[in-house]
Amino acid sequence: MAGRIEDYALIGDMQTAALVCRDGTADWLCLPRFDSHAVFAGLLGTEEHGFWRLGPARAEGAQPPSADRRRYRGDSLILESEWDTPRGTVRVTDFMPPRDGAPQLIRIVEGVSGRVPMRSELRMRFSYGRVTPWVHKVDARTVAVAGPDSVWLDTTAETFGENLTTYSDFTVAPGDRIAFTISWQPSHHEPPALPDPEGSLEATADFWREWVEQCTYHGPYREAVVRSLITLKALTYAPTGGIVAAPTTSLPEDIGGSRNWDYRYTWLRDAAITLSSLLRTGYREEARAWREWLLRAVAGDPENLQIMYGIAGERELGEAELDWLPGYENSGPVRVGNGAAGQLQLDVYGEVTEALHLAHMTGLTRNDYATGLQLKLIEYLEKHWEEPDEGIWEVRGPRRHFVHSKVMAWVAVDRTIKLIEAGDAEGPLEKWRGLRDDIHRDVCERGYDKERNTFTQSYGSKELDASLLLIPQMGFLPPDDKRVIGTIEAIQRELSTEDGFVLRYPTTGDSAGVDGLEGDEGAFLACSFWLADDLAMIGRVDEARQLFERLLSLRNDLGLLAEEWDSRLQRQVGNFPQAFSHVPLIDTALRLTASGAYVG
Repeated sequence: MAGRIEDYALIGDMQTAALVCRDGTADWLCLPRFDSHAVFAGLLGTEEHGFWRLGPARAEGAQPPSADRRRYRGDSLILESEWDTPRGTVRVTDFMPPRDGAPQLIRIVEGVSGRVPMRSELRMRFSYGRVTPWVHKVDARTVAVAGPDSVWLDTTAETFGENLTTYSDFTVAPGDRIAFTISWQPSHHEPPALPDPEGSLEATADFWREWVEQCTYHGPYREAVVRSLITLKALTYAPTGGIVAAPTTSLPEDIGGSRNWDYRYTWLRDAAITLSSLLRTGYREEARAWREWLLRAVAGDPENLQIMYGIAGERELGEAELDWLPGYENSGPVRVGNGAAGQLQLDVYGEVTEALHLAHMTGLTRNDYATGLQLKLIEYLEKHWEEPDEGIWEVRGPRRHFVHSKVMAWVAVDRTIKLIEAGDAEGPLEKWRGLRDDIHRDVCERGYDKERNTFTQSYGSKELDASLLLIPQMGFLPPDDKRVIGTIEAIQRELSTEDGFVLRYPTTGDSAGVDGLEGDEGAFLACSFWLADDLAMIGRVDEARQLFERLLSLRNDLGLLAEEWDSRLQRQVGNFPQAFSHVPLIDTALRLTASGAYVG
């Protein structure tokens, strides 16, 4: 059985990622890309679907022991796990070197004290656990082959095969270092080059040290901010600049339920807010790469802007269910692909425009095509902003006039007007000023409940929606506006859990709610950070700081967050780690630092 979601560590090479549990088991790895088929899919099934466990030997039938300590080596993505056993202490270092050739997962076992018996159990299953490969020896190397894929195991330890699994039993003493490396290669290619584990470890440490040195934030929450930045970098697909929402699929928002989605793609919304955080902490190269990705993905067709694309800009992300996988803790179905790619979500026009505006304001070199794209997006919104859509939360029920979507349409027009006013673009200024006023008036008249003094989820509805917390942050209304304060207080009353975190919107258990889905979900961490931001903006700074620090306490021991927090079960839920949780963490830390809210 897979571990709790927060029991996992992330390692990656900026092209794919693995999740390693506290007991030394890699339960999830897709090769060669984030969105490729999994070689280890035990996270969503059983050990029969692929895993790699490396840790102290144990008695037959005994549970593998969890590491007594684990940490990332400094500000890096190099994981160190240590076990104290009756026979001594052992350390395992796991990492994926930034790619220069074949993708590799390297695991180095180091004796610390005593003499510790160890075991490696490697069960490779291709196509999300469905295909058992042909495993055989080629000279001193072990290779697993099935169809287009091959995975090569290199180690100096003796290995043997049994029960369709590759084992290695060995003992380490102080100073011993034994490395294991798996490398992926197309099966019709020559074998990958022999690995250099120690040299790769040094190069990986150098890469992360140099990258983190670019960070311009040196405030009181630096540890949390830097770990979040490293996580966001790890979720960036280096060859194209695309940013995945998470490296996993189908980790449930409701344990045992069906709210399970594939997040291994680039949402324009998520990528745009990630770009914003990176820019404000000194990472302009990532911003440039993302802008280039965006321009390639949209590629002359802004009228048909999708809400998400593949990591190289692919448009077809057809959704399917993998019925041979039971799902994480029997939370089915397991889905790959994402049918929401075909939805209309008007808010993404605002998110993209805001990101392009911020890039321009922070001095990113002007790109005429990016400016042209921004103008084309406004031309589209002129004709379509009054239409209903599926909204930020990708509802699978009927389209509605979501207030947040209209607010972000206003943002798109407002930022483009600012671009023209600065002399950096040409467009029908007076016409678009009128459009901006029309959208603002429409939202304030049709999306606001005067009796309750709050904006609502959609026109004519009574439901609330946590995305309304972005109204002051986007500049749609000033923080001291009574309608803003009323909305914040209404969300605190009606969408907060017992521990003060925030739900996205009401869900209805066994019957389909506004999102067209059955079941409930946890508190959405991004929304909870947004509440902390808003509280700071309206002067309730101590309350904002307290909420922020409670949110920080939800991170696992390595500083990682999933999408949601289940207040009933007191555990993380949803895909992991989630960019949409780490981005607002950074933003709130910056805001609280600027307000002087930190108390040491």
